Amino acid sequence: MDAALVETDQLTKRFGATVAVNNVSFAVKPGEIFGFLGPNGGGKTTTIKMLTGLARPTAGRARLCGFDIVRQPLQAKRIFGYVPDEPQLYPKLTAFEFLNFVGDIYGMSAERKGQRIAYLLDLFDLSDQADGLLGGFSHGMKQKVMLCAALLHEPKIYFLDEPTVGLDPRSAKLLKNILRELAAAGCAIFMSTHIMEIAQTLCDRIAIIDRGHLIAMGTFDELRELRGHHSLEDIFLGLTGTPAERGLARSL
Repeated sequence: MDAALVETDQLTKRFGATVAVNNVSFAVKPGEIFGFLGPNGGGKTTTIKMLTGLARPTAGRARLCGFDIVRQPLQAKRIFGYVPDEPQLYPKLTAFEFLNFVGDIYGMSAERKGQRIAYLLDLFDLSDQADGLLGGFSHGMKQKVMLCAALLHEPKIYFLDEPTVGLDPRSAKLLKNILRELAAAGCAIFMSTHIMEIAQTLCDRIAIIDRGHLIAMGTFDELRELRGHHSLEDIFLGLTGTPAERGLARSL
């Protein structure tokens, strides 16, 4: 069996008296699209920030391709691409300049970097805007630039926090196809989303976090069999909703 590319062991994050993530453990294997769901404030983004080295765990460990994200940050950060929930870009750089900068950070050769930038800009229909300042881009265009940056160095692991927000239907469909191709090539995709349809149809396994606790994990069919609901939305509401929402989910 292939070793997991992403592993957490009792991963925990506290902010004062608040426990944002509480003893979370899971593994994501090569070729797997892993959906990470939860209500607002449930702990999704905090978990991703710990996995990407943007937040230090209070306790527990996270390993990427065997590298500890705290103890071996440079090795771990070289092997993943990251798309945050809000695109953070340098407004006075052009799209091309930003991607060139990202390629330099990852030590790509000039030839390979140029090929990949040209390919990705064309793939996401950004070639005509390559010399435009990022500060003038729409949210959707910024999101596409962030996706280009994450894909640029062809990493083995991808962390995507609400990656389809702001994308038009064509770009969202393109992204789904790209993720499936990456998984088929043996990459691991860890994706947070509020769109249940995407998680249900795209993800190989799904984990649900609520109030910092991992409350369910499995394939959609496994979750459906366990909870007795027909859709992921009903399962999600049955596990995380208010008493009224849970009652509604049970009645459907």
